[in-house]
Amino acid sequence: MKSNILEIQELTVSFDGFKALNKLNFSLETGELRVIIGPNGAGKTTFLDVITGKVKPTIGNVIFKGKNLRTFSEHQVARLGVGRKFQTPRIYLNLTPRENLSLTFNPNKDVFATLFGRTSRSENTTLGGLLETIDLIEKADVLANKLSHGEKQRLEIGMLVAQSPDLLLVDEPVAGLTDEETEKVGNLLINLAESHSIIVIEHDMEFVRQIARQVTVLHQGTVLCEGNITEVQNDPRVIEVYLGQEMSTADT
Repeated sequence: MKSNILEIQELTVSFDGFKALNKLNFSLETGELRVIIGPNGAGKTTFLDVITGKVKPTIGNVIFKGKNLRTFSEHQVARLGVGRKFQTPRIYLNLTPRENLSLTFNPNKDVFATLFGRTSRSENTTLGGLLETIDLIEKADVLANKLSHGEKQRLEIGMLVAQSPDLLLVDEPVAGLTDEETEKVGNLLINLAESHSIIVIEHDMEFVRQIARQVTVLHQGTVLCEGNITEVQNDPRVIEVYLGQEMSTADT
């Protein structure tokens, strides 16, 4: 039986009286790939913010690998093994994918040492393997500003993996991507799930169907339901929430 790498207990986050998260309970097994969906305003971004230490809980606890993260800073949470990918790729556009990854591998984060220092044979081997994993081996030495949006997304995911996190938090990785690029990102996350615990926030339901093993639906800051994609899509509560949002949007 697998242990839980992440447990969230009765989590509430209030902003001037508004509860962005409200008594939310959630758990993630070690090695699990979980997709979180929900209408706009459901609390998905705040959920990630609390896990990473960017936002502190008003009430409740976030337990990661047995440690309560309430008092940890973002930097400390990252060092514990939580990596986050934001919607917009955060990469060094004037460096190549190889240099971006090498910089991430370097524990001192020293740009000059990374670019002009000598890398070990083992690091070169690891870099090559990671470039192959993210399907950028043929563009390893092309400036990142020449990459497509999908390639930039995969590069940033690779940069996270290079930091050896235990938990990957991936926020809307396929927004604005072509169908082909979406499929590549999906395959990458599925492959990474063999050796990492992963939480993906996503709106694209076709993408969710591609990668989802277990889906959690958030609504009004709490868990509405959980299950596989078929169970979730057929749940009357989910249908009502999404239909209600579509009708509300259409009225505005």
